[in-house]
Amino acid sequence: MSIIETPAAIQTFVEATNRGDAEAFAAAFTHDAELDDWGREFRGRDGVRAWDRTDNIGVQAHLTLDAIEPGASSDTYVATLTVTGNGHNGTGPMTFVLRDGLIASLRIAP
Repeated sequence: MSIIETPAAIQTFVEATNRGDAEAFAAAFTHDAELDDWGREFRGRDGVRAWDRTDNIGVQAHLTLDAIEPGASSDTYVATLTVTGNGHNGTGPMTFVLRDGLIASLRIAP
């Protein structure tokens, strides 16, 4: 595994979640972002906001970034995160694809 610096958008994803800042969270994504949470798909910032309300800040999620490494292609990163709160709890990978410094795609699945 390579040691890399965490891209700003992914750091914002984690920090905004932990402080319950839904606006900063949504702003970390592109306007046409795609979020896939174990096959449940959300599109655009409105979709990201909907997911955030039901599965992230809305259930008081707290994220710990355990590791991050480059993904299979340019601007792709695989982050291992531990999630705690009143929703899903556990540790697993999240695959981020960045574009223009924002999250264009997030896939949550092994």
